[in-house]
Amino acid sequence: MNVILVTACPSGVATTFLAARGLERAATRRGWKAAVEMHSQLEPVVPVDSATLAAAELIVVAASAPVDLARFVGKRVHQAPISEALPDLDAFLTRAQKEARTLSAAAAVGDTKAEPSSRPSVPGKQKLVAVTACPTGVAHTFMAAEALSQAGRGLGYPIRVETQGSVGAQDALTEEEIREAEVVILACDIEVDPSRFAGKRVFRTSTGAALKHAGQTIHDALEKARVLGGKEGGQAARSGGGESGGQRGPYRHLLTGVSFMLPMVVAGGLLIALSFVFGIDAAKEKGSLAAALMQIGGGAAFKLMVPLLAGYIAYSIADRPGIAPGMIGGYLASELGAGFLGGIAAGFIAGYTAQALSRHVKLPVSVEALKPILIIPLAASLVTGLVMIYVIGTPVAAIMSAVTTFLTNMNSGNAILLGMLLGAMMCFDLGGPINKAAYTFGVGLLSAGAGAQGPMAAIMAAGMVPPIGMGIASLMARAKFSEPEREAGKASLVLGLCFISEGAIPFMAKDPLRVIPISMMGGALTGAMSMYFGVHLMAPHGGLFVLLIPNAVNHVLLYLLSIAAGSLFVGAGYALVKTGRVELPGTTEQPREKPWSGTGAGNGRATVGQG
Repeated sequence: MNVILVTACPSGVATTFLAARGLERAATRRGWKAAVEMHSQLEPVVPVDSATLAAAELIVVAASAPVDLARFVGKRVHQAPISEALPDLDAFLTRAQKEARTLSAAAAVGDTKAEPSSRPSVPGKQKLVAVTACPTGVAHTFMAAEALSQAGRGLGYPIRVETQGSVGAQDALTEEEIREAEVVILACDIEVDPSRFAGKRVFRTSTGAALKHAGQTIHDALEKARVLGGKEGGQAARSGGGESGGQRGPYRHLLTGVSFMLPMVVAGGLLIALSFVFGIDAAKEKGSLAAALMQIGGGAAFKLMVPLLAGYIAYSIADRPGIAPGMIGGYLASELGAGFLGGIAAGFIAGYTAQALSRHVKLPVSVEALKPILIIPLAASLVTGLVMIYVIGTPVAAIMSAVTTFLTNMNSGNAILLGMLLGAMMCFDLGGPINKAAYTFGVGLLSAGAGAQGPMAAIMAAGMVPPIGMGIASLMARAKFSEPEREAGKASLVLGLCFISEGAIPFMAKDPLRVIPISMMGGALTGAMSMYFGVHLMAPHGGLFVLLIPNAVNHVLLYLLSIAAGSLFVGAGYALVKTGRVELPGTTEQPREKPWSGTGAGNGRATVGQG
């Protein structure tokens, strides 16, 4: 089939070229004969010639800037914003072939006067609101929010996104915005309170899905969202048919607990590290500042860590009635020596017990109000406490003791293997289940005692490797990266130094078969070196900035060497295996005459699919 591809973006720079090359490659894979027309501010537009136009069977216009369509009257034309094409080029061409309509003269005149992105893509211009939240409340939260905002604008849907990050809710949705919204998108990896959306159509998904497939997420939300039960302003049901689109279950509940526990662990670890500024044994001197810092960090913050973990796991399952029994069970886990494993068990026991009582215990209307504040907390706390004391506590404490003993007495061979495993896990999916499993393991061990800080050091070091490595690769092999990719590389480098692994997501999403294996090898190298050198880390976040606190890391230079080795391995490796050359905007020759290695647009915080 003969097809003409027309691209235009408001700035007329990078996105125009990226979309054109991506669509051309996608069309070639289908066996189509494609002619490309790019509307750029960098060079004059070269319209397709009359012979090509006459032979064309389909015109695909991916434009968010005015394009003269009068010459296409009588042809089958599909027109959409350029941002709708970028996330999934193959799907866009499939939709274009299916939905193309013969262009009339009246429609052509209308299209030359307005931007496609300014017109609603569906009648009524349905309004959307969204909430994004990830366990750490840093990168994924804001990257997913930006991706949804851009996709909404590109598709013609007014959208407002609230982020529930590490500093609390930002750009909070107003009651009026929620009332006017047709659909609510909850792109959350942790549990958020949905009660204010009662009676609205709600669609649940993850931050990763919203980030990588923002346009498809909006389409799915409009088609699959279901009405959330409950009364406006009251407690909404947390499960059932009213919510869709997200994977609900133990993993989400665990991440909710981890997200609330994390600030406590970071604060406690750094306070303990600060106490070491005055000497390793200075905290033993009663009444000293070092002793006070140790009491705050180790005596208070670390003791609250497990109760918080258990309490908010239970909260994720059963809402507020689960918090009290969860925290009681978590405190018992700490007292019994069951550690974070016991806290996880306590959280699930308390949560599911409270949920069962809420659903299945029926009381007279006159005493129903007592159920969430008296009956459920009392009964769930009793069940959780007895199970922890007589069933769970002792065996889990034995497991934790064995783990601690193993870490303390680990020989160099075992240390290297453990470091390699944790490092590879951290670099596999950058915020996904495997990454979070390794990270949660390290965070939980911080309260386990001597020797447990080694795995945390390996985990944080390995987590910095992929984004730093991608930044290095974009500097070492500039000719293989487009201008937007180079900018993404700079951002990735900075994010990596801060231990925000998500900086490498744009590169991983576009070229997973090369980026993932290289990142895992670099992470394994860094983790193995960190464990071999016996590096200990007191705080589970902060990246290289933690090194500014004396004694937060015991072997600073060896730790930096480990990170540098892994990052250089990833950077040099990817620079070597990345194929093709990218024609950059601003060249004097026609860009469509040059080879193109891939498509990508954005600033490192939103990703697009492979071309």
